[in-house]
Amino acid sequence: MTELHNPVVRGFAPDPSLVRAGDWYYLANSSFEWFPTIPIHRSRDLAHWEYAGHVEGAAPGDTLAGVPDSGGIWAPSLSWDGGRFWVVYSIVRSVGTPYFDADTYVSTATEVSGPWSPPRRIPSHGFDPALFHEGGHIWLLNLQNDHRPGGRRFAGIVATELDRETLAPVGTTHLLLQHDRLIEGPKLLKRDGWYVLVLAEGGTGFEHGVRVARSRDLTGPYELDERPLLTARDDPEWPLQKAGHAELVETPEGEWYLSHLTARPLKTPEGPRCPLGRETAIQAVTWDAEGWPRLRHGDPRPALTVEIPTVRRPDRGAGLHSLCGYRRVGATTPHRPAPDTTPLYYTLRSPTAPSTVDPTPRPGRLRLRGHHGPDSLWSHNLLARRITEHHTEAQVTLQATPTTFTQSAGLLLWYNTEAYYALDLTWAEPEGEGQLGQQWRHTGRTVLALTTRDGNETRRRAVVEVQAGTPVTLGVTVHRTEARFWHLHKNARSPIGPPLDFTRLSDDHGSRLRFTGAMAAIHAVDLVDAAFTADFTDFRVICTPV
Repeated sequence: MTELHNPVVRGFAPDPSLVRAGDWYYLANSSFEWFPTIPIHRSRDLAHWEYAGHVEGAAPGDTLAGVPDSGGIWAPSLSWDGGRFWVVYSIVRSVGTPYFDADTYVSTATEVSGPWSPPRRIPSHGFDPALFHEGGHIWLLNLQNDHRPGGRRFAGIVATELDRETLAPVGTTHLLLQHDRLIEGPKLLKRDGWYVLVLAEGGTGFEHGVRVARSRDLTGPYELDERPLLTARDDPEWPLQKAGHAELVETPEGEWYLSHLTARPLKTPEGPRCPLGRETAIQAVTWDAEGWPRLRHGDPRPALTVEIPTVRRPDRGAGLHSLCGYRRVGATTPHRPAPDTTPLYYTLRSPTAPSTVDPTPRPGRLRLRGHHGPDSLWSHNLLARRITEHHTEAQVTLQATPTTFTQSAGLLLWYNTEAYYALDLTWAEPEGEGQLGQQWRHTGRTVLALTTRDGNETRRRAVVEVQAGTPVTLGVTVHRTEARFWHLHKNARSPIGPPLDFTRLSDDHGSRLRFTGAMAAIHAVDLVDAAFTADFTDFRVICTPV
């Protein structure tokens, strides 16, 4: 037997959709405002996962410019009809409003690595769509949203048959189930003559769970199981929280497993917070005498370890569940497939940052051209890596010559445009001189400036002068709830600014909806003419379990 350790895909891997095709299992996750869109991992044994590609072109026009934080691509559902992979997903353009303004799309491919067909728009009743394939027919399942004053934003689960070729609706839309408790994320399967509906329940926070309903007819009526299949909401001390948004899969041997999202909270004086975001876990499932699914260990709380049959894996070596690692700038370009298990970089709202890799005179140097500031929803030039463990170190060596306060480049801990910490190389007035706008006739200073953004408040935490025109190494060390920025000075780490609360970069801080996870990133800003460039080398992010 092999011991599976949860989460299996760690750090910002929410809303997993699990499907088996032959001997491979595939997982698709939400990508929200990030590129690559809809990352997909694969495994032969459910325990060891590797990056297998993404749904390229999922965003029409290859842009998510203007989508709000935590908008973009929500909860893709991956399916396999025996010959093609299908993915259905919504692009949400309004977060925290009654409307969502969601457009739903379908794309197909014969291999998950692509090429994927151009996205085709289909009916958009709400977010979290899924497809069910049966006998050559395709059914679209969805959440129904009632945006009207007094309406229910989670007004039940609906199903619509789609024409297999045109994807146009066939017949009417059927209401399958309504429930007093919030239900969403429908997934449908058929077993022993029952249509089994797997539902996310209670919202995606600490009240999250999974509930199952069933019917002899696809269009209902559906009987709801009295017991939750999965939840941690009754045990706030359990190490894996927010357990929900699940999908069942059957192995070739007839065993059943469940993928679901979860999170690893840290305790803070303000309550539990999950800066690593929501992650992907796997549970073993059995079916009781009455035909309902139950977690094999007899407890609705998610298991930290699960025994699974050992499968000989000719694909990669052991340890593929450790998905942080790092890639050094210069080892490969950001557009060439990397040999590790994650995308080389993540970018915001565009598939590539407006950057170049300049092969001369120093091969491997990554040059970023400054553009919008970090609060922009349109064109912020940022390259990021996921943070996957509660102890993480990130560092990069940077060389640039800013000549105005409108130019900067540096290292960030990033959650979104309203939550980030930035250590930037920039320009400042001579010491003792106030901020009076651009000091055109003064040389000024080259400084490292530590800035924090929290909601509507932006604060300058520290300013340290450095030698102009020379490379400087920036770093940040995260240990559980604390983050400390530093730079190398005389070959030693010199702290910059106070310790910062890393957990503010999480879903659980602030009053607005948040759904992603913390990143380590590099960026460049030029607010005047996008002429400023910065050269980065040796960007590394090393995550260590604690």
